[in-house]
Amino acid sequence: MARTRLYRSGNLVLEDFPVEDISDYVSDPSAVVWLDLCAPGPAELAMISEEFGLHALAVEDARNEHQRPKLDRYRTHSFLSAYAITTDAETGALRTSEVSVFITDTALITVRKEAGFDIDQVVARWDDTPDLVKHGVGFLVHGLLDFIVDGHFAAVQDLDDRIEELEDMLFEEGSREIESVQRRSFELRKNLVRLRRVVLPMREVVNSLLRRDLHIVNEPLMPYYQDIYDHVLRATEWTESLRDMVTSIMETNLTVQGNRMNLIMKKVTSWASIIAVPTAITGFYGQNVPYPGFGKEWGFLASTGATIVLSAILYVSFRRKDWI
Repeated sequence: MARTRLYRSGNLVLEDFPVEDISDYVSDPSAVVWLDLCAPGPAELAMISEEFGLHALAVEDARNEHQRPKLDRYRTHSFLSAYAITTDAETGALRTSEVSVFITDTALITVRKEAGFDIDQVVARWDDTPDLVKHGVGFLVHGLLDFIVDGHFAAVQDLDDRIEELEDMLFEEGSREIESVQRRSFELRKNLVRLRRVVLPMREVVNSLLRRDLHIVNEPLMPYYQDIYDHVLRATEWTESLRDMVTSIMETNLTVQGNRMNLIMKKVTSWASIIAVPTAITGFYGQNVPYPGFGKEWGFLASTGATIVLSAILYVSFRRKDWI
């Protein structure tokens, strides 16, 4: 399914016109064309390649999945690859949606790998800033990047909230809480690794778009792209700090578990020491040889008294040292 738009002299004049009519507008210097393709086949990619004179390597990158976020410059156009991110509200799992973008002087072609990329949100951003339409293709690229980067920022914010919840559970003693901390910290670490692969290269992408020799961003649009670049930097730095926080949580969790194990071993050892006293005394009096008090009532009372007194002394001593 293809979507089209035609802007002329700073106004939206046509929408959802046939793709075959694009050739009638791209030669007009006052016109800007947007073409969106979702999961296109080889024939559709070959058609736009011929129509817009796209480089074969750029078309190949648009056809293949899992490209690194980047901006490639060719003689007649630029090729942009980026990822939109959404977060599952219940599980916190990240979902990435890849988009490939061809940027020419008078046209913007977006190629989505699947319908998960919400192009309607991008269109809504274009419609919300009609005063920027007069800046041509740079305006369309700005709306697209603004949507993508805001999604990155929202994902980082969501992960930050989940990490704070995990920190509150870190010192809980229940077995379920301990298991939950271990599982969720591992899942958060995986999500942050995926997020970093998407967010970090965007700094280079936006920085390259700001180069004046590309002639994509004109002077009035510079502040808007600088704002996007600022959001990219903040998202990047935030992602790096969250990775450190998750690493710290995992290390702290191991330390806490080690301390709890040491406390348990200390208590077990203390009780074993107390139990060893009656064991030693009864073992001594259980010898089959005469000893003081052998066969006498006072011998039994002496052994019982020694067991109680020594056990009490050990218990009080260990209690004072907070070993039990």
